[in-house]
Amino acid sequence: MSADALLLDATFTITATEQKKYDRVARITGEREDLKFLLDINCEIYQVHPGDNVQLCIASTLSLDGTIESQEEFKKRGGWRDTRAGEATLADSFDYVCHGKVYRFEESASGEQIKVYASFGGLLLFIEGPHKRLSPLKHDYIYLLMKK
Repeated sequence: MSADALLLDATFTITATEQKKYDRVARITGEREDLKFLLDINCEIYQVHPGDNVQLCIASTLSLDGTIESQEEFKKRGGWRDTRAGEATLADSFDYVCHGKVYRFEESASGEQIKVYASFGGLLLFIEGPHKRLSPLKHDYIYLLMKK
């Protein structure tokens, strides 16, 4: 996999889960020493609990050779699940995969911290941490991948 395609790869400890508003959606909170995130997940297909450790990756492509396809190619193919005949992808190594759009960045006054907001079909991600770690996320479309 191309190093440029993997934008973030970190292990977090789940500190909280909340399932109040929707039947199949839970908002999880994860932390590590330098990063913190909130993420809405479909808890019917992927369940996590406080105390679980999860690997969270954000990538610009699922292609193992790092090839980034245009949104037109993505739509023409029918989405991330429709791979070319038998082609292995980064998604094969993870339990939970989403495709979405980064829609907002907020930098702190000092410029050292950054907040990134993304939407995966209405399931939201908020991640906060050092500018150095999160500035690679300045992509329009991303893939979120998780596994325990």
